[in-house]
Amino acid sequence: MRVLSIVHDPSSLGGGGLFEEIAARRGRLDRWIVPHERRPPAPPAAYDAVMVFGGIQHPDQDDEYRWIPHEVGMIAEGIDGGVPTVGLCLGAQLIARAAGAAVGPAERAEIGWHPVELAPEASDDAVLGGLPPHLQAFQWHYYTYELPTGAVELASSPNCRQAFRLGETTWGLQFHAEVTRQMLDVWVAEGAAELEQPSEEILRQTEAALGTWNEQGRRICEAF
Repeated sequence: MRVLSIVHDPSSLGGGGLFEEIAARRGRLDRWIVPHERRPPAPPAAYDAVMVFGGIQHPDQDDEYRWIPHEVGMIAEGIDGGVPTVGLCLGAQLIARAAGAAVGPAERAEIGWHPVELAPEASDDAVLGGLPPHLQAFQWHYYTYELPTGAVELASSPNCRQAFRLGETTWGLQFHAEVTRQMLDVWVAEGAAELEQPSEEILRQTEAALGTWNEQGRRICEAF
């Protein structure tokens, strides 16, 4: 199996965490570090799956990050070609934009551990089916998205949409199902000024929640 991982940070801490680890064990994993490489290693049609991850960017910052429209076009090419695609956080927002939906700031940011409720439609979904109806999910985002035309909403939080399926091969997940402890520790340390709670409290919650969250993240990735 050949998988393309689209990342927006050259460090491993800006990558795909658990999802990249699982994909690498299943076959060949190619990384496209978008800010530094104009084109992916191969066109989307050359891959069995595409994964799009998060970043410090927002999905509508075309003036600041001139590569965003090009990436959106490549994502749209893969979706239109039926290449199985999953996006997390910024990745979900970019997929929504590639599918013609509006993206923009959420009413409030979600940074840290937040409850997510699965919709009834998620119960038989190929990727989210089998998960419990209520999740304690790690989040770090300021933006949200409108539901693309024809998409099915699969999860939400009190603040915004959290997951959708478009057709039978595309998923957007607002939460960070890929995060590892190493990634989370660095994010909390480097982004302490953005946290909704003291970093000590976030790390206390992490001790209680991360084991279950990583099990659920692996289930999501393996199902995809």
